[in-house]
Amino acid sequence: MFAAFRLRNTVAGLLLAGATASLAFALPLAPALAADTDACPLSTPAKVVWVSPRGTLEVMDDYPLWVALDRGYFKDLGLEVELQPGVSGGPTHLALLTGGQADSGYPSPAIMAAAIDAGIKVQMGFGMAAGQVFDFAVREDSDIKTVKDLAGKTVALWDVSGSNIVAPILSEQGVDPASINYVGSGQWGQLVGQGQADAALAWEGLRAQWNAIGLPLRYLIGSEFSNDPSNGYVIRASDAADPAKVQVMTCFFRGVAMGLEFGRLNPQAAAQITYNQFAAVREQMKPDLALESMRQLMYLYNITYSKGQGYGYSDAANWQSYLERLFKLGQTTRQITTDEAITNAYVENANAFDAAKVAADAKAFELAPEWKDVALKGPVMPAAN
Repeated sequence: MFAAFRLRNTVAGLLLAGATASLAFALPLAPALAADTDACPLSTPAKVVWVSPRGTLEVMDDYPLWVALDRGYFKDLGLEVELQPGVSGGPTHLALLTGGQADSGYPSPAIMAAAIDAGIKVQMGFGMAAGQVFDFAVREDSDIKTVKDLAGKTVALWDVSGSNIVAPILSEQGVDPASINYVGSGQWGQLVGQGQADAALAWEGLRAQWNAIGLPLRYLIGSEFSNDPSNGYVIRASDAADPAKVQVMTCFFRGVAMGLEFGRLNPQAAAQITYNQFAAVREQMKPDLALESMRQLMYLYNITYSKGQGYGYSDAANWQSYLERLFKLGQTTRQITTDEAITNAYVENANAFDAAKVAADAKAFELAPEWKDVALKGPVMPAAN
């Protein structure tokens, strides 16, 4: 039923003030880029191709991109942005970046690390899901209460190749990944309900869909037990040395930040915009389910905003811990450094958008009748610290 919803394979003291922003962030030192990055809108229009890791665009996950397209934010910044479905599974879609067919991708950390290890020189320029996006689903009457209880158990996946995502999560919690028996199925969530597996790997957004089809599952929520990073928008590592590309990607990330801000202020509007893109999504989900699926991911997308770090910020300490774990598990052949994997150098200028304009757009958006009474089932971000 949900075949379209494949694996989503994440300056010192800064004050954004005045007419262009309403937020104040204190960001740690980030390396300088090769050009004046506050160059939006572009003087010469440019095209950016963003590629999905799923082999499909028919999901609610990418709402900030659809909002930025629908509201004209990318166009106003001098960009023509094209979204492509990409190739599902593995680091293949990232090779499109270094091959020149795309400019940004959206891998999970394990996939990005595998790509870097294989010589595909990419770097996360804009962190999206700051918390752990992956969850574990167990039967409602299961005696599995924590991730530690998964030791020696059977875990269901869409394909056993997904074990490279599970292994570092288990290792973080002190569980030996070698103790796990993996089973693969296109309907892997159902295997748990049928007693053929003790747990299934799930993720935010998918959790809402499984609840909607009545799977009798209880969830260990990843962001509640793990500090690991998650998916983000990656670019070619070499782009940071090219002044023209720095300007283009800065404006692209600013458009993404505007889409995120619009969604935070008016989640129903962001959901409606995204929902209307695809007949397949409308066939699979009613507006209430679409909003909840999007909200679960929105919560993670907004974590760094809630901490005063702005949209797109990546936590270097969490990344360092994660990359060290991957190396110890043998998932990379060498220790990938944090500087190779991530940069926060784009974050300052990505967040220097006209917040008043976005707020006015979000407030003025006219919801369709079927969306006006659709209520949120939870918060869109953590409470501010």
